[in-house]
Amino acid sequence: MTRLWNTDDELFALAQRELFTSVVGDVMDKLQLQKQFLPPEIKALRGDMVVLGRAMPVLSVDVFAERLVGTANKLMEKPFGLMLEALDDLRRNEVYVNTGSSPRNALWGELMSTRARKLEARGAVLNGYIRDTRAILKMNFPTFTWGSYGQDSAPRYKVMDFRLAVEIGGVRVRPGDILFGDIDGVCVVPVEVETEVFTKAIEKARGEKLVRKAIEEGSSAVSAFEKYGIM
Repeated sequence: MTRLWNTDDELFALAQRELFTSVVGDVMDKLQLQKQFLPPEIKALRGDMVVLGRAMPVLSVDVFAERLVGTANKLMEKPFGLMLEALDDLRRNEVYVNTGSSPRNALWGELMSTRARKLEARGAVLNGYIRDTRAILKMNFPTFTWGSYGQDSAPRYKVMDFRLAVEIGGVRVRPGDILFGDIDGVCVVPVEVETEVFTKAIEKARGEKLVRKAIEEGSSAVSAFEKYGIM
């Protein structure tokens, strides 16, 4: 299989130019990777936003006070737990992915977006809500979320760990897996099959253009499928 790219930058540019999540999901279905889309509640903050990058998973939990002293876990004394450390650990081309706590507060906001963009991260995927929505939209920082909710996180959640495998809606997300999100949702491409998945997805997307052209020129759907094997 001939790779059409040499670096992550080239792959992400190619995928953003030619692909969409549906075709990538179709290819993974054929490879028996049939549970790779995150739950549909996680949507683009704005319809034209696209996220493409390496996952940096972050695990959070519910708490019920901003600070607690004398518990078995010293993190309970830190506002936000390890949230700031996780944010500062973002690397170029990574996507901050947070899950674990209940959807009762915002998990992301303007200042986090500002820091992530400075670190050349490619976006944020939150299994919950965000706030400072107008500012994030103005920044055009790719953000995928349940929606907007202004309630503060400080007395309600803490980040307990990061750069570890997590699950969102039964979909496993590991450090280094590729996240691809657009208006149709967010899918997870496991790192060990990324070359095969994206190569076949590009072939399929280019083939779909031929099918569309044939149908526009009058071909029946049956004939087009028999000729190209794509629909």
